[in-house]
Amino acid sequence: MIAIKPDGPISSLELQEVAETIRKAIDKQELIDLVLELGNIRSLAGYEKDAGDYVYEWMKREQFAPKRVGMVPDRFNVIGRYGGQNPTQGKNLLLTSHLDTESPQYNYLDSWKYRPGSVERSEWLEAKLENGVFSGRPVENDRGPMACFLIGAKALKKTGLPMAGTLYLTACPAEIGPEHVEEFQGTQYLGKEIGAQFMMTHGGVAPDFAIAAEGTDFGISWVSCGHANFRIDLYGQDIFTPLLEHPTELRKHPSPLVQVAPLIEALQRWCIEFEKDNTYHSPGGTAIPKVQIGAIRGGDPHVMGSGSEVCSVYLGLTLTPVQTIADAQRQLEALMAAEGFDGKVEPIVYRQGFEADAVQVGGLHRALSRSSVSIGKGETKQGHPIYSSMWRDHNVFNMYHIPAVTYGPRRFGPTVDDMIDAAVVYATSAWLICNRLEG
Repeated sequence: MIAIKPDGPISSLELQEVAETIRKAIDKQELIDLVLELGNIRSLAGYEKDAGDYVYEWMKREQFAPKRVGMVPDRFNVIGRYGGQNPTQGKNLLLTSHLDTESPQYNYLDSWKYRPGSVERSEWLEAKLENGVFSGRPVENDRGPMACFLIGAKALKKTGLPMAGTLYLTACPAEIGPEHVEEFQGTQYLGKEIGAQFMMTHGGVAPDFAIAAEGTDFGISWVSCGHANFRIDLYGQDIFTPLLEHPTELRKHPSPLVQVAPLIEALQRWCIEFEKDNTYHSPGGTAIPKVQIGAIRGGDPHVMGSGSEVCSVYLGLTLTPVQTIADAQRQLEALMAAEGFDGKVEPIVYRQGFEADAVQVGGLHRALSRSSVSIGKGETKQGHPIYSSMWRDHNVFNMYHIPAVTYGPRRFGPTVDDMIDAAVVYATSAWLICNRLEG
C-alpha cells in the first residue's frame, strides 16, 4: 500500500504514484471482457432488465453491495457503493452511465423510420474489438464508459487505498428514452424520469459531486441542454378525390398533407435562425440548440377516397439552460401566423437543461484534470460543443444542485488503451474527491 495519508495537499509526484498503483491493479483482459460482455447484452431503450441484472450480479460478486431501485420492476437502476471509511472527513462522488442504447425496436415501427437493410446492421447491438479498437453502439453509448468506471472502482478497491467518503457506482435505464406520448403508452415507453432522476430521489444516495461517464474524447462539460418535443397540427380540408381541383401553389391546396411542404420549408428557415440566435457560451461548455423534424403523420392509408383535415409535424428541439419552453412555443406560433397556416402548436415532452455553478464544480474539474495530467494526458479541456448540446444524465444532478459533469473516453472507436486510461482517471479522481484532496 502507498504510504500516503489523505489528510492534506498531495503533490503531483505522489498523485502519479497513486495513478500508477491503480493502473497496475487493472487487469487489461478483464476490462476487455467486461466491455464486450456488457456491450453484447441486448438492451434496447425500454428493455434494459438483462443488462441491469448483469451489472447487479457483477457488483455483487465484486462486493460493492448493490441494490436495485426502480419505478417499475423490469426497468431499474443498479446502485453499488465503495468506501465510506470516514464519512465525516470525506466527500461522496457518484459515477453513472446508462444501460439503454439507441437502436431499432425490431418490430413494425422500424419500417416507419429505417430503409431496407439498416435494421440488420450489426453495430446496433454488437460490441466488437478489432485491432485494439472497440466498435458498436453499446460500447459508444454507453456501456463502454460504464465498464471503465466499474473496473476502475475494482482496481481502487484492490489497491487498499483509503476512501473516507463514499463512491457510488450506478447504472440507469431510460437515459435515451423513449417517450410516453400519443398511443405509445405503458411502462416500456416511460422516459428519463424512471432513470437517474428516480435514482436520485429514491435510491438512498447522497453525492457531493457526480460524473456522467460517457464518451467525451477526454473533454469535460458541466452544461447540458434539455429538450422539448412539439406537435404542430396543420389543418385543412378533406376533399373527395373526384371533386379536387389542384391549385398551382402548394400553400393554396386544401389538404394539409400538401400544405405541409411549404410549412417544412418555413420551419427549416426558422431552425437555422433558432440555432444561431440561441447558442450559449459558458465556462462549462458551449451549448448549441438544435432542431429537427422527427416525424410527420397524417391521413389514413386504408381509407383513401379523400385527403385529410390534419397533418402533424413532430419537432424535436434541444434547449440551453437559459431558454424556456414558452419562448420556443411562442416562436413557433408566430411562425404559423406569419406564414398564414391554420393549426395548433402543442408541447408533448419537456425537460429543462441545467449547468453546474463554475465555482462549486471546480473541485471535481481539478480532480479530473490532475488525474489526467498524472497519467500523461495533459489537463482536461472543455469538451466539444456536441457534448454540451444534448441531454446527458449529469443534467439530473445539476437540477438538484449537485455539481456534475460529463467526462469519458473517446466516443467513437475507443481503443483498449483509451478505456484503461479512462478507468484510471475515474478511480484516481474518486480517490481525490472522496478524501477531500480536491473539492
